[in-house]
Amino acid sequence: MAARTRAARRGAALSDAVVAFDLDGTLVDTAPDLVGTLNVILAEEGLRPLAMAHARDLIGHGARRLLERGFQAAGEPLPAERMPALFDRFIARYLAHIADESRPFPGVVDALEALRADGARLAVCTNKPTGLSNSLLRALDLARLFDAVVGPDAAPAAKPDPRHLEAAIAAAGGTPDRALMVGDAATDAGAARAARVPLILVSFGYTEVPARDLAPDVLIDHFAELPDAVQRLLGACEP
Repeated sequence: MAARTRAARRGAALSDAVVAFDLDGTLVDTAPDLVGTLNVILAEEGLRPLAMAHARDLIGHGARRLLERGFQAAGEPLPAERMPALFDRFIARYLAHIADESRPFPGVVDALEALRADGARLAVCTNKPTGLSNSLLRALDLARLFDAVVGPDAAPAAKPDPRHLEAAIAAAGGTPDRALMVGDAATDAGAARAARVPLILVSFGYTEVPARDLAPDVLIDHFAELPDAVQRLLGACEP
């Protein structure tokens, strides 16, 4: 009886809450397939591939920015006029290999299912295009867990602009006063702070600035910590 009562209270506490997630580096370790695609493009252009340890932190600002930064790191700045064709090649190759090696980080599925059981609605707020995001989530059997997926093409602007996060929260049926952001990098922190929503960062994502230095409300090292962290930040506010 006591366990059922605690579960009911947890569910009630999050029944009107939205938890928004970044995708690359937060929910899914996509670096193997993103960097793999980047390195294929670099090789086709006669440039040296990038080491994973360096290139993973270039992820998080969208494919165009990844190409720009990747070419710069390979010692060959990318002329603007070449971007459209290279971008199309990148997307075509990446889509064909979107989940070859990409996998959810440990504990992701259990944490998402626990949040849904607690009554929360879940959204993806990512700088990856919406179509690619949906393809990845379907390939990994994660799409079933989300009420909304909002890439930059489905929002007024991309993170760190707060309108991206606000659009994702609204698409999931929530409001910023009962929402929080879970991410891994400065773009997530910037969007959350500008939208005035609580911020949880993971310590294992793709970021040039250490997550701890971005001053999240909570820093987690494993997704097993997430449900309790969400409860601490949102569960105290009853519907």
